[in-house]
Amino acid sequence: MLNTRFFFNSLPVKYRSLYKDFYTYQNLIAVRAASIIFLLLNIIIRVLYVVFPASLTKAQNFPEFNTSNWVFLIITPFFLIAANLLILEYKRQKKSTQLMAFTVFLFSLYIITCGMYSSFIATSDPSNSLTLYLIALCLISATVVFEYYESIILIIGVELFFTALLLYSQTSPTQMVYNQLISVVLLSAFYLTSRYFFTYKANSYQQVLQISEKNELIEGANVFKNQVLGMVAHDLRNPIASVESIAMMMELDEVTEDTQDNLNMIKESCAKARSIIDDLLDAARNENGRPIETERTELNQLLKTAVDSWRTQGRLNVDVIFISSVNPAYALINKERFSRVIDNLVSNAVKFSKDNSRVDVRLSQVNKDVIIEVQDYGMGIPEAMLPEIFNRFTKAGRTGVRGEKSTGLGLSIVRQIVESHKGTIHVESTEGKGSVFVVKLPVS
Repeated sequence: MLNTRFFFNSLPVKYRSLYKDFYTYQNLIAVRAASIIFLLLNIIIRVLYVVFPASLTKAQNFPEFNTSNWVFLIITPFFLIAANLLILEYKRQKKSTQLMAFTVFLFSLYIITCGMYSSFIATSDPSNSLTLYLIALCLISATVVFEYYESIILIIGVELFFTALLLYSQTSPTQMVYNQLISVVLLSAFYLTSRYFFTYKANSYQQVLQISEKNELIEGANVFKNQVLGMVAHDLRNPIASVESIAMMMELDEVTEDTQDNLNMIKESCAKARSIIDDLLDAARNENGRPIETERTELNQLLKTAVDSWRTQGRLNVDVIFISSVNPAYALINKERFSRVIDNLVSNAVKFSKDNSRVDVRLSQVNKDVIIEVQDYGMGIPEAMLPEIFNRFTKAGRTGVRGEKSTGLGLSIVRQIVESHKGTIHVESTEGKGSVFVVKLPVS
């Protein structure tokens, strides 16, 4: 919605200076464009005088048109040069000046008076020929932004010039009053139109600034959140490691079966907590936006090592199998970070696979992309959840078939790491039949 108070007011002080700089630069660009168009128009008219002298010189009031054309050809280039110089100055200083505002004001007065004078040349009674005067007013009101007091000063200047022309043309008192009424109507319309465009642009600019301020606040809060997240997660590692160490030391003594069960529960809880902490640290680290260090890496060995690690755990009755159709396959990889990708994808696949099932890790190459696929044959993902699974703290996180909890961070971390390697990841899934996560990396 338009803030109508701008019709007779300016922006709040907070935004006024910034908006003035913005619209002054836009005004200078408009002055440059209008100067070029007006100059070309007068050059064309001058060429027509040369090409068709007999036809045009016999036209009514030709001497006045001829003189005004020469005046326009002489004066307009000065505004064109001034606009170009002031645009260069603005780009250097990034700040508007009074000279810039005065040049824009003077050019606007010049264009309007040119249109007005052309109307007087056509006939001494401008009420019979208002086209050029009206076009000039519309052009300035739509393309140049003025403060309300600048618009009022411009209107006063135009009205004084209009009155002077009426007196010069020795218009009768009746015609003078009639023409003045028409001019007042036109200038009132000019003011309202000018303020409308000012209001529209001011509202738009103010909204852009407010959005920019809110984005900065959100970005600052996000950075602070990541700092706190990283600090808290890092500080939690030591006490959890201490608890795990104490549990392992207690196992060195002879313990009862019940105590051993309790110690196993403690160690499993510590492992889960450590996994959550790693997810939190990765989430904070991946948002820093810092480029990662990569090296040309052979992927067969990297993936085989990751798969062998899962096999040696021996805690789950899920067979993890590595299949490769390309050897060797090279890509620019940060081994530590990308191992996290494979570990998260395999862990996710195992979590949703029933006992005695299998998880396939496949490596292939298509054109200039290395393709890594991690496929399970378990629960699958409901179609409604697919657009959400890569989002941070997603509600699409589900409990695994063995009751494993989800932090909603694993797949978002996977996507961030893959994208930091200039790769892509997507998922294909059928509920009840399983899922396949496909990672594409550029070949090195």
